[in-house]
Amino acid sequence: MLRPTKILVPTDFSEYSDRALSQALDIAKQYNAKIYLLHVIHLAIHRWAIDYSIGEDVVEEIKKEAVDSAYDGMKKQLEKFPKSSEIEVHTDIATGITYDAILQEAKDKKVDLIVIASLGQSGIAKYLIGGVARNVLKGAQCPVLLTK
Repeated sequence: MLRPTKILVPTDFSEYSDRALSQALDIAKQYNAKIYLLHVIHLAIHRWAIDYSIGEDVVEEIKKEAVDSAYDGMKKQLEKFPKSSEIEVHTDIATGITYDAILQEAKDKKVDLIVIASLGQSGIAKYLIGGVARNVLKGAQCPVLLTK
């Protein structure tokens, strides 16, 4: 029987991610597990820098703002769930290809459960599993709980 001690919850701040976080918080409370809340910033900014001749200093400022905004978003997301104060929650930001960063974080933190929304901000289609969730499901070394 699965008794998770470390749960990874990727978030894009959508209502779908809120549902995944809610489920993860319930599981974490039941098993006294830690939660790792992760937001991945897909930085296509380097492409923009080349295409539009943006200086490196401007690129670095945009990256810093994106990270600050993401931490603020995670704080606000956690505030929606009063029970999050009863659970050990760690927040982190990664950059890169979203599903690769999620899988790497799971490996680095040695998580034993990933709770991820089946759809994210893109919303793709009502009955399809989103591309990120699909790739995480295919590549994960631990159980993955998909939420609606």
